[in-house]
Amino acid sequence: MTGLENWIEKIMPNVVENWSGDTGFIQSTKDTIYMTFWTSVIAGVIGLALGVLLVLTDDHGLWESRPAYFILDKLVNIFRAIPFIILLAVLDPVTRALVGIGIGPTAALVPLVAGTAPFFARQVQNALLTIDPGVVEAAEAMGLSPLAMVWRVYLREGLSELVRVGVLTIISVIGLTAMAGAIGSGGLGNLAIQIGYNGFKNDVIWVATILILIMVFIVQFVGDIIAKKLHH
Repeated sequence: MTGLENWIEKIMPNVVENWSGDTGFIQSTKDTIYMTFWTSVIAGVIGLALGVLLVLTDDHGLWESRPAYFILDKLVNIFRAIPFIILLAVLDPVTRALVGIGIGPTAALVPLVAGTAPFFARQVQNALLTIDPGVVEAAEAMGLSPLAMVWRVYLREGLSELVRVGVLTIISVIGLTAMAGAIGSGGLGNLAIQIGYNGFKNDVIWVATILILIMVFIVQFVGDIIAKKLHH
């Protein structure tokens, strides 16, 4: 064992002890990445669709419809208003019905998607509303179909801003996965709470927090680069 390894084991004995294994740092990091990736993909698709529909059905939208907008708007507001920790408990029966179990990374995807999709939908709506109205009017004058308008105007013109709000949403998901650790979802949040906090092992809490921050910084860094390249 090298001097560095001795030093690490001396100042972070609990981290070394819990580095591997089913609930160790390696597996917990994989679980966090797993939950973040699939939540971002599923909630991203749902949230993008909802956000586009909110824009299209709003006043002066291509599919202007007050009843449709009212329903979508209120659904988004309701799910956004429910604290995530409560959403975990409320959706437990749904989670068990869908995946057959109420704990673990896969089970956590249900409340994570339910809490993230409305948030992203509102972000998408706000991003698309920043598009120059003149561009939209010009596209309408060209006789583009609504689907062509969505693809060639709204999504293409708002792509840079959509990436930015997507990055914000992914970072939010990382934070929610840590909160989901309160109900045994797995991941770094679960490790920090179950082993670190409940076991009075502060070094575990600190290292789990640092790993989560590293993930956030990586997502923000990559997202900023992509958004700048797409900006025009």
